[in-house]
Amino acid sequence: MVGGGRDRDQLVSKAHQSIERGSRSFAVAANLFDKPTRERAWMLYAWCRRCDDDTDGQDHGGTPTAPERDARDRVKAIRILTMRSLEGQPTADIGFDAFGQVAMEAGLTADMAEDLIEGFALDAEGWRPRTEADLMRYCYHVAGGVGVMMAKVMNVPPEDEAMFDRACDLGLAFQLVNISRDVAEDAAAGRCYLPVEWLVEADIPPGQHMRPEYRKELVALVARVLDMAERHEAAARIGAAQLPFRQRWAVLAAANIYGAIGRKVRRRGAKAWDKRVRVSAFGKFLHLIEALLDAMKTPPEPEEWPRWTRGELLVMVRMAGPIAGIPQTPLPDEEEQSL
Repeated sequence: MVGGGRDRDQLVSKAHQSIERGSRSFAVAANLFDKPTRERAWMLYAWCRRCDDDTDGQDHGGTPTAPERDARDRVKAIRILTMRSLEGQPTADIGFDAFGQVAMEAGLTADMAEDLIEGFALDAEGWRPRTEADLMRYCYHVAGGVGVMMAKVMNVPPEDEAMFDRACDLGLAFQLVNISRDVAEDAAAGRCYLPVEWLVEADIPPGQHMRPEYRKELVALVARVLDMAERHEAAARIGAAQLPFRQRWAVLAAANIYGAIGRKVRRRGAKAWDKRVRVSAFGKFLHLIEALLDAMKTPPEPEEWPRWTRGELLVMVRMAGPIAGIPQTPLPDEEEQSL
């Protein structure tokens, strides 16, 4: 009994409502997919959105309200409901039932789902990245792995590892842009995704990065995040060029919209967090046209490939294992003991 026994059209309709409410940027780009891909993308989004909201006690985004202890219980519930959905069992929740449906159709696995859930477990524990490697491991959990699932949704052949690498790159790029844009919102929720080592190098006391006297240093750190995002986006465009035309157009539209958000953050400098950076409806339309033209061209080879690869991140993810006390990235001697 796939989809929790619900009618597929009902799952698709509710998933469409979720993406329209939760992310206009993704909704606009997803509409460019062919119908089967578009519907599967909506259902995958509905599950991701539901997991995110359940962890933080939100409703389609907003300021997290769930205390850490409650958030831990919520993550446990997410794991249980996700596994039920993968078994084809009803969950009494549209988001999880939709995941069961899209998992069956696209061949999504429990390991793929668990990679994303581990990211929510990190947030539930009040985790902070100590190093750049920690930051990128988190980005893999909450976005890079979703890129891999989207490649499955788009029917990328399982043996085409390079395409899965590029799909991961796009997810990483999106998350790095999110981090750069949401610095102030995250700080208000008691979170910071800028690595502690970076803050120490910039002489910013941990937890104090939003203070006005550190704004110049913060701008420099966020520019570093955006530089990484741009490298991952450029790499992702190489993979997008290998997709069928409508899929290519949709992926490039999302990349253009998120790239525009990153560029706005960079341009605003110290004022980037005075109000949330957005792309207007007309701006999104222009990026769709730009993506259409991009889809007709061969993308240039990246000037600099990203430092972090999907293979490296997967090694870190598997070495860290399930969240239990939230292990940080192992030091060299710890790696030897783990091996």
